[in-house]
Amino acid sequence: MFEKEAWICSGYDNNNNGNDGSGSGGEDNDVVKESNLATISNDESAVGGEVDSEKAVAAPPASVSSGSPVVSPIGPAYSNFQVDSFKLMELLGPEKVDPADVKLIKDKLFGYSTFWVTKEEEFGDFGEGILFLGNLRGNREEVFAKLQSQLAEIMGDKYNLFMVEEPNSENPDPRGGPRVSFGMLRKEVSEPGPTTLWQYVIALLLFVLTIGSSVELGIASQINRLPPEVVKYFTDPNAIEPPDMQLLYPFVESALPLAYGVLGVQLFHEVGHFLAAFPKKVKLSIPFFIPNITLGSFGAITQFKSILPDRKTKVDISLAGPFAGAALSLSMFAVGLLLSSKPDAAADMVQVPSMLFQGSLLLGLISRATLGYTAMHGATVSIHPLVIAGWCGLTTTAFNMLPVGCLDGGRVVQLGGPLSLPWGLYVLICQRAAEKPCLNDVTEVGTWRRTAVTVAIFLVVLILLPVWDELAEEL
Repeated sequence: MFEKEAWICSGYDNNNNGNDGSGSGGEDNDVVKESNLATISNDESAVGGEVDSEKAVAAPPASVSSGSPVVSPIGPAYSNFQVDSFKLMELLGPEKVDPADVKLIKDKLFGYSTFWVTKEEEFGDFGEGILFLGNLRGNREEVFAKLQSQLAEIMGDKYNLFMVEEPNSENPDPRGGPRVSFGMLRKEVSEPGPTTLWQYVIALLLFVLTIGSSVELGIASQINRLPPEVVKYFTDPNAIEPPDMQLLYPFVESALPLAYGVLGVQLFHEVGHFLAAFPKKVKLSIPFFIPNITLGSFGAITQFKSILPDRKTKVDISLAGPFAGAALSLSMFAVGLLLSSKPDAAADMVQVPSMLFQGSLLLGLISRATLGYTAMHGATVSIHPLVIAGWCGLTTTAFNMLPVGCLDGGRVVQLGGPLSLPWGLYVLICQRAAEKPCLNDVTEVGTWRRTAVTVAIFLVVLILLPVWDELAEEL
């Protein structure tokens, strides 16, 4: 730390040997001492004068005379500004692993019976950690558990140990599976930070906006009863200014059941995440809901606030939310279709354009099979609001299962439907930073988890893929 402070206070310049050999302009080249800056006169360095020990610690001034050309100590490709920027980034970045700790860990943690270290590399987003490469000497899970226990005995609660696949490995491990390496990061660097007050405020604001967008969806579902000015706002793409709010008040009460259904699905989704995380002792952030007038909500973004122990835990927690939301949405959708086919429920029906059912291949086919040919081939279709709530819930769940960023589904894949692009943009804005790996980021998740993910992705495709015109005509 003393060296870091000395460098910052001295205004370090790598061209400390580039002063004018003539020694002219002594007073012009002298740097006046500031209150917290240590300086050395260019006159003294030019004539080879001796400098006392305190001045030797400090660096020369940033300005140099216009004599002989300056040669950078690390090569001509880098300017002084670039060199100093690199050093500043190094100082302002996360604190690195102490070299003394690295030596101690190599001597006492690893060995011929666990993992034989042959090489060390940087580890982490900024190279703030150490990656130990070498040869595994036992079952990877047993070795990892032993190393974690021994690390806690040697270093206490100072570091986290990660078991990851060896980067750029050409051959698999002789015992089967990929070759592994062990990365080490300081606890304060590797563990996610707590939720801040501003994040709570933003989350609350987004939830209020999501309530508003859900109510707006409920009002829009009554489009056959709305005044012409309101209908134009919901149907005309060029309509920007909202209508007089007083025109909407009579329809708010009848919009609430649909709004409750949409919000209930989103809350149920988040409860699924938290219930799966609780027994694993994994902390989650407060959900950040994304309002959307087309679906009521685009779901929510929930971040991990703990380092996950393994991939199985990540899959379990990630799938719990979509499965919970999908179960409730599918129940609403099914009950809504059954009520839509009963004449005694006509008072609760809403009229929606029949083109709506071309928005999803799976949901459209189910609706056509339930409501019949005649009902589906008119200009509008009478359906119960639960159908809309279930439809929106299933669509939102499908978007959450897309392989996009840090969503439940992972990285981005563009699928059919006009909502894919804006949803992807939401995610790229809200979750740009990559999450830390699991502590055990090597062990596979198992067959049944892979099967569940495969089935979920297949259903996502069927839900988000629209019904093309030729198929709709045949149906």
